[in-house]
Amino acid sequence: MNQKRIANRVSIAVMAVLLLGGFTSCAKKADSSAAQPVQGTLSAGLPDLKGRTIVAVTENAYTPLNFVDPKTGKAMGWEYDAVEEIARRLHAKVEWKVTAWDTMIQAVRDGQFDVGMDGITINDERKAQVDFSIPYMTSQQFMLVRADENRFTDAKTFGANPKLLIGSQAGTTNFYVAVYNVLDGNESNPRIKLFETFGAAVQALLAGDVDMVLMDAASSKGYVGANPGKLKVIGDPLGTEEFGFIFKKGSDLVEPFNRAIESMKADGTLERLNNKWFFEYQP
Repeated sequence: MNQKRIANRVSIAVMAVLLLGGFTSCAKKADSSAAQPVQGTLSAGLPDLKGRTIVAVTENAYTPLNFVDPKTGKAMGWEYDAVEEIARRLHAKVEWKVTAWDTMIQAVRDGQFDVGMDGITINDERKAQVDFSIPYMTSQQFMLVRADENRFTDAKTFGANPKLLIGSQAGTTNFYVAVYNVLDGNESNPRIKLFETFGAAVQALLAGDVDMVLMDAASSKGYVGANPGKLKVIGDPLGTEEFGFIFKKGSDLVEPFNRAIESMKADGTLERLNNKWFFEYQP
């Protein structure tokens, strides 16, 4: 699929970060009257996977969706909590694995893992390789910069300065938005420096090796919180994207996951996860 078409498609709307379950109310505490699932019980009306073990894979490099807590060394994040809750509702268990982003989609496609997640944007190119769940989150691309940055304020002024560099991860929505919405449409533009993970790109930003990293607002907030006084977000949103869990083509887990996600949206669980990881969590 033409990557310019992907980039154009993800930049069609201007909105605040919108997470399923309603981000309009996420600045406040979740309603304590919302349904609270009972630990260890199968949720009524959902498929029963009869104790099946689901092998789940992530990268542990996309704060606050999936990452390793530097204080405890424990893997955690929004996606960890969400998948554990999905498994609980379906009477299943989760076996967690870690792999690099650039091998994840192929590995799930080949059946090495049952489900993959890493803030993976749903698009037609990837749909040709794997099956997606319904979206569990919708977010946008923003410009993450050092706290003292004053040379540019938006994508236009950034693009006009040939000395400024972008840090990105190959094959991601962030990369294509950088190419087509910030720069000149040349995917080999030397102004884009590629890194293996989002975390590595942010470290390069902090070190002054690049001048900007494009990232969804939720993860940007996580990195800003993890580096007090060192980072900030500037400018208007540059793209809109929907995240989904990925499965091998024809997987029998897609429908159960979809129904569990819908139930978590309906009873307020997704909103509670949004509050926990995007507002309450302190790195």
